[in-house]
Amino acid sequence: MNIAEKAFSEMFPNKHMTKALRIRYSRSFNAYNANVKYTANSMIFSLSYEWKKVSNEIKIGLIQSLLMKVYKEKKKTLHMDLYENFIKTVGDYSEVKIGDPVLEESFIRVNEKYFNGFIDKPNLRWGNKSFSKMGSYEYGTNTVTISRVLIEDEELLDYVMYHELLHKKHKFHTKNGRSFHHTSKFRKKEKQFDNPDVEKKLERFLAKKKIKRVFKPKKRKGFWWF
Repeated sequence: MNIAEKAFSEMFPNKHMTKALRIRYSRSFNAYNANVKYTANSMIFSLSYEWKKVSNEIKIGLIQSLLMKVYKEKKKTLHMDLYENFIKTVGDYSEVKIGDPVLEESFIRVNEKYFNGFIDKPNLRWGNKSFSKMGSYEYGTNTVTISRVLIEDEELLDYVMYHELLHKKHKFHTKNGRSFHHTSKFRKKEKQFDNPDVEKKLERFLAKKKIKRVFKPKKRKGFWWF
């Protein structure tokens, strides 16, 4: 019995699995990411390569968490608790290798102003010029990623940095197989940002950017088109 089969039998002791359960490790994922894909005959759990060195007890919890999404069940196991605690803390021990001067300055400003300097610096990197996803915090790699479109506005950059550092500090909790990141406590802290209208400012900023993007002149055959 492989660990995927063990995870299933523990989660559903009265169910008979008709699919072949397999695990594969991939270097194409970010650290400690995973997913599950299934057909009529098989269910394949793809885990990032970093999971190979993690104990089976924690990996069973990961697989059971994925099974909860597949079957839309609301259960909790000891293994799932182990997995949740692991993924919340593993990034705290990862080496910080990625940085950027502009992002580091933003981190220092936000850390000193809102966290009294107590937040350890995570990896900091720019993402694409996204108009929909302003930022993200990845627990497994301890990485804050921020849309490059915000490089032009210091206050908006600091606001998104603050939002992502709140994720780093407050983590998340799970209930009935679902993970909750933006809790009422999180939202209360988020509203402590200096400018109470910063969300509206962000919306206006992005709206203007999108308009400029739509009407950006394009050069065709030696002359400019508008």
